[in-house]
Amino acid sequence: MTHPRLRLAIAAALATAGLTTGCQSDSGAVPLSLSGLTETADGVPEKGTDTCPLPYDMVEAAKAVGLDADAGPGPVRDDDEPVATAEGGKRAKAGEALAVNPGVLVSCTFHIGQDDVQVHTVATREPHAVYALAPVVSSLASVSTKDAISYVQKAGAAEDGKVVVTDSGNVAAVHLKLDGDGDAALLVGAGEAGTASLDRKQLGDLTEALAEQVQ
Repeated sequence: MTHPRLRLAIAAALATAGLTTGCQSDSGAVPLSLSGLTETADGVPEKGTDTCPLPYDMVEAAKAVGLDADAGPGPVRDDDEPVATAEGGKRAKAGEALAVNPGVLVSCTFHIGQDDVQVHTVATREPHAVYALAPVVSSLASVSTKDAISYVQKAGAAEDGKVVVTDSGNVAAVHLKLDGDGDAALLVGAGEAGTASLDRKQLGDLTEALAEQVQ
């Protein structure tokens, strides 16, 4: 399942979130920052792009956690959906979560085996950036808005570096350290709730490995 084109709209309930990250370069990732991620997000075309603009390497991340399934950029099936999209920044509209708490979201799709893996990097001016991803959690974990909000609140309260996995076992989030002001989080969704091939520990370890790549 490829990531949906999301217009984050739970602004009233989740009025505090923000994004930041670095751009990809030949020498690797620059320090993750709100301004850097905003520049990256604003540079993504409105219809998305066929490459992830952030320095994630799913092949290396999968190897790091002992997964030997085929892994790489893009979804399992080529269905003409963009590999990467962006929200917030110059695209933010009044009332949206990333306008209420100014920030950005860059979403990239990868694959491991037969599962699509969605990688969402979000940063905001004020805590907690992960709150803006409640609609994403609801979709990926197949839970109600209430349960998704409860999860992102738990993830937002977690200590730095602690990966929080949903009850469904196919979505995980971790706080990202930023260079400068702001708040950021990484959310990873693997496959669909109840059918994902990765178990909870594998997903948690994969999320941690991806976080290390971008900060």
